[in-house]
Amino acid sequence: MENLQSHGIHIPLFPIFLCLLQFSSFQFISLADDLPEKYFINCGSNANVNYTRRTFTGDTNTGYVTKGDHGSAATDRNQSVDGSSLYKTARIFKQQSWYEFEIDTSGPQLVRLHFLAFTSTTTDDLSTAIFDVSASEFLLLHNFTAKNNKSSPLIKEFFLSINFPKLRIHFTPQGSSFAFINAIEVFLSPTSFYNNGTTNSLSYPFLQTIYRVNVGGQAIKPDEDTVWRNWDQDDIYLSNPSNAKNSLFYSAKPNYVGNMSDFIAPDLVYQTAKVIDNNNSSESNNSNATWSFNVNKTASHVVRVHFCDTVSKSLDTVCFTLYINDNASLIVNSIDFVDQLAAPFFVDFSVEPDGSGILNVSIGTLSNSTDKRAYLNGLEILQVKEGFASVPVENNSKKINVAVIIGSVAGGLAVISILVIGFLFVLKRRKSKPVETYDGSPVPVFGAGSSHSRLTESTIHGSPVPDLHLGLKISFPEIQFATNNFDPRLLIGKGGFGSVYRGTLPNGKQVAVKRGARESGQGLPEFQTEIMVLSKIRHRHLVSLIGYCDERFEMILVYEYMEKGTLRDHLYNSNLPRLSWKQRLEICIGAANGLTYLHRGAAGGIIHRDVKSTNILLDQNLVAKVADFGLSKSGPQDETHVSTSVKGTLGYLDPEYFRCQQLTEKSDVYSFGVVLLEVLCARLPIDNSLPREQMNLVEWGLYCKKKGVLEEIIDPSLRGQIDSNSLRKFSDIAEKCLQEDGADRPTMSDVIWDLEYALQLQQTATRREPHEDTTTGSSALILPDVQRFPSLSTTTIDRDDILMFTNDFSSTTGDEIFSQLRVNDAR
Repeated sequence: MENLQSHGIHIPLFPIFLCLLQFSSFQFISLADDLPEKYFINCGSNANVNYTRRTFTGDTNTGYVTKGDHGSAATDRNQSVDGSSLYKTARIFKQQSWYEFEIDTSGPQLVRLHFLAFTSTTTDDLSTAIFDVSASEFLLLHNFTAKNNKSSPLIKEFFLSINFPKLRIHFTPQGSSFAFINAIEVFLSPTSFYNNGTTNSLSYPFLQTIYRVNVGGQAIKPDEDTVWRNWDQDDIYLSNPSNAKNSLFYSAKPNYVGNMSDFIAPDLVYQTAKVIDNNNSSESNNSNATWSFNVNKTASHVVRVHFCDTVSKSLDTVCFTLYINDNASLIVNSIDFVDQLAAPFFVDFSVEPDGSGILNVSIGTLSNSTDKRAYLNGLEILQVKEGFASVPVENNSKKINVAVIIGSVAGGLAVISILVIGFLFVLKRRKSKPVETYDGSPVPVFGAGSSHSRLTESTIHGSPVPDLHLGLKISFPEIQFATNNFDPRLLIGKGGFGSVYRGTLPNGKQVAVKRGARESGQGLPEFQTEIMVLSKIRHRHLVSLIGYCDERFEMILVYEYMEKGTLRDHLYNSNLPRLSWKQRLEICIGAANGLTYLHRGAAGGIIHRDVKSTNILLDQNLVAKVADFGLSKSGPQDETHVSTSVKGTLGYLDPEYFRCQQLTEKSDVYSFGVVLLEVLCARLPIDNSLPREQMNLVEWGLYCKKKGVLEEIIDPSLRGQIDSNSLRKFSDIAEKCLQEDGADRPTMSDVIWDLEYALQLQQTATRREPHEDTTTGSSALILPDVQRFPSLSTTTIDRDDILMFTNDFSSTTGDEIFSQLRVNDAR
């Protein structure tokens, strides 16, 4: 079917997100052929306006009119906009105000905001307005101004996952400025981002439309689209116009099959295309057509690519390649998606940020294809938004109500009485239980969020959490202060669980703040597990948890900050100094010590379950620490296995665990073996850009070792560094870890000893005379392959446990273990 090829670290997730959808709570709903009827609001007017096949209702006489400050109506003094009067009125707010809408059906709501900065008859120049817009807890626009939109309207479109009976859209002026809005649309999203039987869209709670392009055709206006979308003409984004030509298909209607319909894209998108035709070309037939877009360089994006094969004479003849950012490619053949010609289909990609601020989409013909053509019909790019707004304080009452005052006083007295009783109860308990920790964190003053703790359900042991204060709770205001209210400029990583921000505590110490995504219930078990595991372990080679916050439905973890980022960063990022072989061995030894402590140390019987190069972090001295314990499992050390559903990361998964769903510590050993090969070869565990026999690093690495050509696939930057005996010992360790049968794999403490021996071999070779060659092909002194005595295993663990309470922490304050997580694909 499809052949996805990946290049680099940030891999679009089309072929593997099928496995991830089980974690998704953002389900999109098809509206079939029913057009939405509400809400369409004409702001600042009491008149209804017919515009693009729908009626916008004047907001003055409606039940969802603005709350708080009702604002003032404004009318365009110059009547400068031709066409509808929708943009000739606006609602102006001098203070924080909001619209309120009843939400009949929970799910993704499409919200469109219309702005036109005219000069009003009340002397307000709307182009000077600076304000924020939020919807529920989503921050839609920050420090927004429409000063460049005086002649044509600016429309901002968002998809929000709303599960509340009401949706409130707040307008908050900045400083002494004001806010305004011309029109608002709110309705349940139609068939955007849904499962149509061939592809599944990634689910996010908060998306903003950045680009929507009709490829090969004219711009499409809202009245030509089923749900009133704007589609740009593609030529302004096309980098090499001569490589592709417009193609028109004037059939009455595309052949919609399955769940496809014109709600996904209008007929006009599928009736036009850009086509590359190299059938009669004397060139090498590798010319591509590329569309380039400016995007937020720190944000993830969802790219939807639309196809409709109107160029083939029969099925299974035109086959070509689609590229996203040169990081991934997909072999496109319409027969893999639909069973007839002229039938629309689409493919979704999740594209991680690469720091360039440019997103490229390309198509190219295949030299081995019978029909050397390629086509593209449409493109949509949506930004995955991360901004969340504090719920504004809502004070609807403008009159002093005596009954309310009396009720408030009575209620206050009741609360004080309850607090006194509670205080006496706590004192009584403390006398009998002096070690109890009390959490004195204040309830945040930011308004209507719930401060109910989410950590009251279950732990990794499956029992209720007995006490999660643990001296680790941090209030939400403290975290907001540390991260400058989650300033996007402090974003240092993101993943399925949420985003990671660099933060600074009042004492100047840097921390890493991992904020869980706002999908209802998403990640809660991982959040609980991480706290329970990290709260009871301290080790030099395990990332320290500084604190957590579970207020207002937040899931926030605060870690020590790891200045050098992830191990993977240093293996693949060409902008970072290359790690020497000695450094790599020391990092592997450190990570193995951390895992050994989890398995057999004072922590006792914890299986990490997601060992990979992005979960091995490096501090400023390149000391390795294992991170991310959200998938960890705990159990008695004498238990042979834990039966559980399979979780982990493709490429690192233990095949025995995958087959039997029985988890043991040897599953971590297998994953660590993959990391060892990754360290040696500096390549991804799964790389679809390589020939089939080389795609899987484990299979290819073990094959090369068996053939005696392992040195040919090591990281080129290591050639000339590795002693042949050290390489032989290291590869033997990796091979042992990667045995199919878990019983044949070593323990992590055995792995430590073997790695230390490989390091000793390397150091012995390095201390030889300077003129001697130490490459893998040198005639190094062959040392015996010393077998480890069983008693040494216990010695290593005991020694490491002792170090944990002496060398690692004897001179370290609680604040000094405060720093972490600069990861690009943290969960």
